[in-house]
Amino acid sequence: MHFDLQPVLEGEMTELLPLKESDRDKLFAVASDPLIWEQHPQRDRYQRHVFNNFFADSIKSKGTLLVLDSKTKEAIGSSRYYDLNPAQSVAIGYTFLSRSCWGKGHNQEMKRLMLDHAFQYVESVIFHVGENNMRSRKAMEKIGARLVGRIDRKLADGSPNPSVVFEMTRPTN
Repeated sequence: MHFDLQPVLEGEMTELLPLKESDRDKLFAVASDPLIWEQHPQRDRYQRHVFNNFFADSIKSKGTLLVLDSKTKEAIGSSRYYDLNPAQSVAIGYTFLSRSCWGKGHNQEMKRLMLDHAFQYVESVIFHVGENNMRSRKAMEKIGARLVGRIDRKLADGSPNPSVVFEMTRPTN
């Protein structure tokens, strides 16, 4: 079976669609909030030129999903599948959501939709989280991911990005 890295996924609060070039401005409107990035290793992603590099990489990845609010159809963020190891694992990350959605279940639903899709094709899902990003680390724990290690990653500009690794395995029925 072929893993579709850009499926259409629909939930009660969120709708995930393949990211397109035409989504740039509406996604930047969400990403331009500096508080979204305050715990992120690349804290200046709210700036247009930094965001444009992130967006270009997102398009190039062919695994990024635009996240919409199901009721308003407004863009509220994005997330990405990456590092696919067919039949074994895939990573989910590069996620950000509008602060208006924080603590309201949008992230949990989005991750559940993405996990349910991924577990049709792979045994485990990996999450790389900035070591000091306590907000994202708590979100991982909330969805049931297990902390399994640490890795020294690099940002697109080559600067260090020490990360912790969380994992979820396919549920057995």
